[in-house]
Amino acid sequence: MKSGKKDAAKLKREYSMSPDGRKFALPLAADYAAEGARLDRLVAEKRREGFEVVVVVGLGFVGAVMAAVVADSVDGHGQPTKFVIGMQRPSPRSFWKIPLINLGESPIKAEDPEVNVLIRRTVREKKTMIATYTSEAIKFADVIVVDVQCDYIKEDLGNLETGSVAMDALAESIRVIGQNMRPEALVLIETTVAPGTTELIAYPILQAEFKKRGIDTPPLLSHSYERVMPGRNYVSSIRDFWRVCSGVDEVAKKRVVKFLSDVLNVDKYPLTVLDRPMESETAKIVENSYRATILAFLDEWSRFAELHGVDLPKVISAIKVRPTHSNMIFPGPGIGGYCLPKDGGLGMWAHRNIMKSADDIFRITPMAININDTRGLHAADLTAEALKEMGRPVKAAKVLLCGASYREDVGDTRYSGSELVVRKLAHLGAKVTVHDPYVDHWWEFEKQASYPYPKHSLARFFKNQDGLKSLAVQHDLNKALKGVDAVVFAVRHEPYLGLDPAAVVKAAGKPIAVIDAFALLTDDQIRRYLELGCEVRGLGRGHIPRLKAGLGKKTAKPKRAKK
Repeated sequence: MKSGKKDAAKLKREYSMSPDGRKFALPLAADYAAEGARLDRLVAEKRREGFEVVVVVGLGFVGAVMAAVVADSVDGHGQPTKFVIGMQRPSPRSFWKIPLINLGESPIKAEDPEVNVLIRRTVREKKTMIATYTSEAIKFADVIVVDVQCDYIKEDLGNLETGSVAMDALAESIRVIGQNMRPEALVLIETTVAPGTTELIAYPILQAEFKKRGIDTPPLLSHSYERVMPGRNYVSSIRDFWRVCSGVDEVAKKRVVKFLSDVLNVDKYPLTVLDRPMESETAKIVENSYRATILAFLDEWSRFAELHGVDLPKVISAIKVRPTHSNMIFPGPGIGGYCLPKDGGLGMWAHRNIMKSADDIFRITPMAININDTRGLHAADLTAEALKEMGRPVKAAKVLLCGASYREDVGDTRYSGSELVVRKLAHLGAKVTVHDPYVDHWWEFEKQASYPYPKHSLARFFKNQDGLKSLAVQHDLNKALKGVDAVVFAVRHEPYLGLDPAAVVKAAGKPIAVIDAFALLTDDQIRRYLELGCEVRGLGRGHIPRLKAGLGKKTAKPKRAKK
């Protein structure tokens, strides 16, 4: 009897749920044979038609769209030549992506309408893309594209030094690839990785697996990083943009150049081919660390501006007239997205752990990321300050945060600076609600026990966080404003830029504290809020007391930065 129960337990189905609530049964051991037979049949058919087989491992933000771009590519005669198999591990967290793709639906929410069109076309019409859960797919591949995440896990808030690279998932994927790939297949790592990963970690793993299989030829391994920009040009940022690439030897280098030339718009955006993968890996890390450093640099000048009556956005606009400084941008309440908050950590970690160097050379990069990671705390403090000026304590105040995503007009909340604003406000006792026209679910709150990793939610650094699990993102701004004591404009979403202050105050039902965390209010809007009895604060907007004095109103002296 006990044995029967055990056998029944083995057959018990697990499910994976998509963001829109659909449930998909995870495969059982008995399902793999049928899935393998399906792949055999489809690949044999495509081989007869002259297709090259490409397996994309990892169907996340990059992998799913890259797979579709490859599947949509054509030769000089306008004919498709690539059959793509997208491969995703069948876990409860992510298995749902596989059936969605096989239905011709995008597994990612994107503002670019071409994402949905591209996936539907390649799956349903051209029939050049499918998805699977079995690693058996790898044995068919001529090219294997690796898009498995390689995250930097931060153990402390505002201290990059104590973090580490989560290498296990990538290393295991490379191991599985080495166990299944054909000797002549090309492996292309597109993941942003710690410099040295391709040559000093992935290559030895592939060599070891080849040796176990009695293969005496060297693996063909290459690296080329993405420059993906979520938003309305998502697909174009993969297909129609400059790429950097390299290979572990000349054969691998030539193969990766040919593959990328087949699937990307290299005529208009030529490839940059570097001598070795470590240079390609370093290029991505330096590229994003440079951007993060510019943004962090402006944090201290933002605080300077607040203390000394300067409007930093006007200063930046004046400087940007000079072409050599045209890439300066206002940092907002924090620097989000998947790359800038972590990539510098990958470089620092590689220096110490892959290259085993004891030289303590990193100063600016970790400092910049630490500044960016904690900037949102100041936006919360300004909210409390403005409320206090109005005679309303932040504790139990109703605060509406407008903008959950990390940048304007996208629905991507990964590492959003807004998250820290919400958490600090809740820590102070405020009742926080959220509006964002592009975000349906803010997983960092809804699944904070497990997202982004178990025991690694930012909730662990603050009090009063349990109630945020039920935080729902609202889409009706007028309803969201009703009865609030304060509103924090945290992202420069287009719908927020032209808001009429009188309409905002009317919707709230009273004068409120208004916090401009991303330089989106004009001087006229600020004056109007002040005229309506509101208290206004802003990151880097030190001229607000001057505007208030011009209206004949008393001003509160800005607080000095705490040492």
